[in-house]
Amino acid sequence: MKFTTMFKLASATAIVAALTSGAYADKMHPETGEKLAEDQTFTYRLLDGIPTLDPQLNEDVSGSDILRDLFEGLLNQDAKGNLIPGVAESWEANDDNTVYTFKLRDDAKWSNGDPVTAGDFVYAWQRAADPATASPYSWFVELMSIENAAEIIAGDKDPSELGVEAVDDHTFKVTLTSALPYFAAMTTHATTFPVHKATIDEHGDQWTRPENMVSNGAYKLTEWVLNERTTRERNEMYWNNDKTILDKVVTLVINDENVALTRYRAGELDRTEIPSGQYPALSKELPNEATVFPRLCSYYYTFNMSDKGPEAFKDQRVRQALSYAVDRKVITDNILQAGQYQAYTFTPGATAGFEVPDVAFGQMTQEERDAKAKELMAEAGYGADNPLKFDMLYNTSEAHKKIAVAMSQMWKQKLGVEATLANMEWKTFLETRGNQDFELARGAWCGDYNEASTFLDLVTTPSGYNDGKYSNAEVDQLMVDAKTSSDASANYTRVEEIIADEMPIIPIYHYTGNLMLKENLKGWPVENVEQNWYSRDLYKVAE
Repeated sequence: MKFTTMFKLASATAIVAALTSGAYADKMHPETGEKLAEDQTFTYRLLDGIPTLDPQLNEDVSGSDILRDLFEGLLNQDAKGNLIPGVAESWEANDDNTVYTFKLRDDAKWSNGDPVTAGDFVYAWQRAADPATASPYSWFVELMSIENAAEIIAGDKDPSELGVEAVDDHTFKVTLTSALPYFAAMTTHATTFPVHKATIDEHGDQWTRPENMVSNGAYKLTEWVLNERTTRERNEMYWNNDKTILDKVVTLVINDENVALTRYRAGELDRTEIPSGQYPALSKELPNEATVFPRLCSYYYTFNMSDKGPEAFKDQRVRQALSYAVDRKVITDNILQAGQYQAYTFTPGATAGFEVPDVAFGQMTQEERDAKAKELMAEAGYGADNPLKFDMLYNTSEAHKKIAVAMSQMWKQKLGVEATLANMEWKTFLETRGNQDFELARGAWCGDYNEASTFLDLVTTPSGYNDGKYSNAEVDQLMVDAKTSSDASANYTRVEEIIADEMPIIPIYHYTGNLMLKENLKGWPVENVEQNWYSRDLYKVAE
């Protein structure tokens, strides 16, 4: 069945008309009529410095937040997570959904005034798949089922053979190896954002420096002090600049969440995360600022099951015992205290179309899980005379530390396990985990698109983020079959059952968004579970 999605943005035209006719000049919001603040600067806290601002090299959520401001892909999301036009004004698929064609707007420009063309997307997508780029998200291009992606990533074909084509400057065509019903939604991901080839050719790996970067988003990068701050300011060349209200967005790297809260209270920040355990008090003290909402994210620990991992973790009984003995309710209710959901599956219930299956260990009481954990450890040969010992790795954060300490104490008290805790800064942590130089490591995953496969593909053998190197042929086949199934729910349920049985990961909790947001900051998309937010949609009202 052929479908055509056409968005002409009539409302945007009305907004632009309102802005140019004096509504913005009068400092009034053109849609809501609210009086706008004189200073339209949004400042928020980051836990860690951003390792890269190259769309094809980025691999973290905070980096993606910045990249959505600096660059614009084919499609965006609205405040509820629905797809809306970006550089593409419209898109359509052929009858069997294996060829997607995107019509690009003719007024999209780079920050230097060059037009944004279909060739820019061809270049970026080929670059993401090219082994020479060493993109940590090259696997995502293969996951999109783009023709020849797997062969290019493996080095067996040239990047020019990727199934993408610039039919003309404003027509971008993608050919898939098989129908993928959620393909369009995947184009909101930062890996698929266009990049300016001439700039990269001229500046090489320095092209993302503020003085060099050419971008096509609503904002330009004007400052980047590693591990300290970034600043982005309005891009006058952006096709919809007239609608943008925020003039400047600043990030400040503050490693300590309590220090960040202090600076938020002092008025230095407009947004920061709520420190673990403090939501109840803050929601009473500042009910209009303490904000909690569901997130499409999972918090877990992964076992290193590769040849470099400990022999003990190759025993399914040990993995099960460690997972069973974690009292998730203590973590969500006593440590975090902000509505997080105890996790017994990898995929969160907030995922569109996903019904959380009743996996067996999730139906037990904690007392039953603890008893079973002791039994399993004894069967595996571990106890008081032969305690299990391993290292437990997490990235630096007070909340991560509290959770790791709690888990290690649970294991020590219940099973006699001796877990040695170690923390690393973010970039080093990613490298260490990605190189399998760990035993047990913290993991977290936020969906790249709103469908269960964005989580479950991570436990397939070829996944680029299967850092524990778990491999199960049935899981691999179920996920391959799911891509062409009209209803993959049975496949996803079965994969979750296998994960719950073989326990390659320890699911801990499913996230909620826990933010302190200044009362005068408006437009935060709390109904978008992916939390793909865009600064151009935010604004500050007069206090």
